[in-house]
Formats: sequence, C-alpha cells, structure tokens
Amino acid sequence: MRTARAFRIHHNANGHHAGVETLTIANPEPGEVLIRVRYSSVNYKDALAGTGTGKILRQFPLTGGIDASGTVEVSAHADFHPGDAVLVTGWGLSFDHDGGYCEYLCVPGDWLTALPPGLDLAASMTLGTAGLTAALAVHQMLLNGQEPSMGPILVTGASGGVGCIAVALLAKLGFEVAAVSGKSERKAWLQNLGAKQILARDELPTGQRPLEKAVWGGAIDNVGGAMLAQITRTLAPNGCIASIGLAGGTELHTTVMPFILRGIKLLGCNSVDVPRDLRQKLWSHLGSDWRLNLEPIRTDSIGLDRLPVIFERMLDGQTHGRVLVNPHSTD
Repeated sequence: MRTARAFRIHHNANGHHAGVETLTIANPEPGEVLIRVRYSSVNYKDALAGTGTGKILRQFPLTGGIDASGTVEVSAHADFHPGDAVLVTGWGLSFDHDGGYCEYLCVPGDWLTALPPGLDLAASMTLGTAGLTAALAVHQMLLNGQEPSMGPILVTGASGGVGCIAVALLAKLGFEVAAVSGKSERKAWLQNLGAKQILARDELPTGQRPLEKAVWGGAIDNVGGAMLAQITRTLAPNGCIASIGLAGGTELHTTVMPFILRGIKLLGCNSVDVPRDLRQKLWSHLGSDWRLNLEPIRTDSIGLDRLPVIFERMLDGQTHGRVLVNPHSTD
C-alpha cells in the first residue's frame, strides 16, 4: 500500500487544525486519473481555508489547494495516459474534493486540461487559478467589444494574484492599464508588469451622481462593493467591467443609468466551472499569443511544511505575486 504526504484541513469538536499528514494513495475509479503533483499555487482562498479564517470548505477533512499541475501516474479515463502533462483548476478542489497540496491527487478526468504548448508545469501554476480567472475576464471583455482605443483599463486589487496577471495580460494585448493598489511599495513592481498608472484607493475619482465624468475605458474589478459601484459611474460609453472579486463587499449600490445611457456592460466571471472547451482555449491563449514573462510574477517556491507561514503572511498583506508549492520538496 503506497502512501504520500498531503496538507490536510480539519474542523471538528476540537476546532480548526491543519498540517501535513501521510495518506494512502487512491486508486482511480472509472473516469478518474491519478496525478503525480508537481506544483500547486497559493491563493487568498487557500489562506482562508487553511487557517479557518473563511468558510471555504464544504466538508472535512480535505486536502487544501485549489489547483495543481503534474503528470498522469494512472489513468482510467480514455483521454489521458501515463506520462501526460496536465493541470486542473477550480471544479471542486479544496471545496468538496481533495485539492492540490499533496504528492498524488486523484480527480475526474473531465476536470483535467492537457498542458498547452508554450507552458511547462511550473509556468502553468505560476498562472494557476488566478491566471485562468484573469484570462477569462479578458476573454469576456474582448468578446463584448473592449478595445484599447476606448481608454485605459482600471484593475483593482492589482497587487493580488488575479490582479497582477490581469495587469500583465492587458498590457501584453496593447491596453493602457491603471492599477489600483493599497501597497505603495508595489509601485515599481506593477510598473514592471506593464501598468502605466498606479493609484492608491483614495486617488480614484469620486462623486455620488448616477453618472460622473467618464475616466476609464473598462475595468477588471477584484474588490466589489462601493468600489465597483463607483467604477460604474466613471466608465466610458460601451465599456466593460469584469467582476471577479468581493474583497470590498458583496452588495452593489448603483443605478441603471450607466447601463442604459452609456451602454456599459457588467460581466460576471466564474472561473470554477468553465466548460472544458473554453478552459482549453484560455490555457492555449496563455501558452501562445497571450504568453507572459512570468519571472516578475513568480516570487517564491515552497514545500508543504511552509504553507501555514505563507497563509499568515498572505492574510496580513505581506505577500505579492505568485507563490508556488512543490509537494515533493522538503523546504
């Protein structure tokens, strides 16, 4: 009976606790694939789940990690064979299914995406769920007519995982990017990613009229709440807002005026359940025509044992960029 290490999250009568444990490696059922995980990534959602700060997991115990890349070890799915390089993001990972913080991961084969040309396993998880989400937001905006000539794109929460990749993607595609960040020390880093303007939260245009002066051609919003409402008032005609986060709250207090008088579009982006064909298309973009220089984005690589420290640092706002997890590392 083979065993492997995994970062397990528990919540029971003794409260929340999490750490590295040794588990029996599962045998794939029909339609499933066993992956030897090479990399996962650390996201804010992972930190909430791993520390018990947020109610993320639907059942306990579970292995953490909302994404993974690796090679197929054993396959009971017709589309995948031993040795294939694959990745998986979203679906039920670290929600109601064991996630990527493990040496071996068994998942339904329909959740997997073949590693596209142009990306290796480390690059795919430097992008990870955050990269897929940013790519989905950009894809939705382009489908809805967003063009560089319409004006600068505002990216809120730009220092976070989705935000920083969105900045780099938009710059790659020829858009002028205005990045909003509460971390002044990240200014040079965001400029290196392609942002032309760096704004503190209190530097955004204000005003409570249904329509204020049009400043932004479009926006990718990681914050929600009052900031998203304000963006709707200051968007140029026919611009798009891709809504992908709720750090600033779940309520949205605005009017229909920006929608019916300026024709703006509010696009919801759910990267958890992206259909397989669109998922593969987005990853193909990220490996080819949208391919990024990931060196400024990737900031650290750790083993499973260091996860609790990284979680705390992330929740305290002390991290930036993308942290990779190598489950086989002893670091």
